[in-house]
Amino acid sequence: MKKFCLALDLVDDPELIAEYEKYHQNVWPEVKQSILDSGINNMEIYRVQNRLLMLIEADDSFSFEAKNEADKNNPRVQEWEELMWKFQQQLPNSKYGEKWQLMDKMFSL
Repeated sequence: MKKFCLALDLVDDPELIAEYEKYHQNVWPEVKQSILDSGINNMEIYRVQNRLLMLIEADDSFSFEAKNEADKNNPRVQEWEELMWKFQQQLPNSKYGEKWQLMDKMFSL
């Protein structure tokens, strides 16, 4: 099993953050299916203020490259991603268009 931790910021606006959370209480079925189809077994998103943390547990077949390619060819996922940009902002020093950034593991007990 593979584990990943990613970070992203939201636009620092309480109304937008509340709307973003509301969307995530009822994620579109096609988006959920695309996540499962990629080999992700569990995904959780946590928030503090406007900073998000995503935890992913995936099987050994999972790769970000394959997930990104599949998402490019899925109109419903593209619609979701475009909608989410309203709420999201890139982390400082991100590459152009880059959303979630993979975090480096620095401690384990």
